Amino acid sequence: MKLYYSPGACSLSPHIVLREAGYDFDMEKVDLKTKLTQAGEDFNKINEKSAVPVLMLDNGEIITEGPAIVQYLADQKPGAGLAPKNGTIERVRLQEWLNYISTELHKTFGPLFAPVGHEATVNARKKLEGNFAFLERKLKDRKYLMGDQFTVADAYLFTILSWTKFIQMDLATWPVLAEYQKRVSSRPKVQETLKAEGLA
Repeated sequence: MKLYYSPGACSLSPHIVLREAGYDFDMEKVDLKTKLTQAGEDFNKINEKSAVPVLMLDNGEIITEGPAIVQYLADQKPGAGLAPKNGTIERVRLQEWLNYISTELHKTFGPLFAPVGHEATVNARKKLEGNFAFLERKLKDRKYLMGDQFTVADAYLFTILSWTKFIQMDLATWPVLAEYQKRVSSRPKVQETLKAEGLA
């Protein structure tokens, strides 16, 4: 099993999940500017979407899209407790969070990383601020998104919230989120992941 990743990108989420679940896996860094892998391969031939993360299974099968990858990984190792069982209302709640993070948070950073004009930037920041206020309310009395249990959704949210430092957005404005980020960051496997990507 091999994870194609770029340090600190959304591939950080499945990387955390791989370590939390105790997988044996290889990693290959991708330069998202040149679209070359660390081994010098054309990354576009591996993933025509030209984006990380990509998980290559031992049989050569390729899985793309972070939310799909993390659920697959969690389902292969149910004992790790990273996702509720398929078909349960708890699993639906997990999928709600993964979709929310993907569409309302992840994509909103786009205009902030590659500005397309002042108005778009201002609107994106306002949307993030509203979403962070929502998350603050939801996490107020919870350790993690689903309650006391760390799940794949937390790996994803942690990754996205870590991007605030690149756009000069101080999480201290939302103390519950700042505390949540600190809590997730302190997990041994998360620290291990950050060190492996040169982020710690």
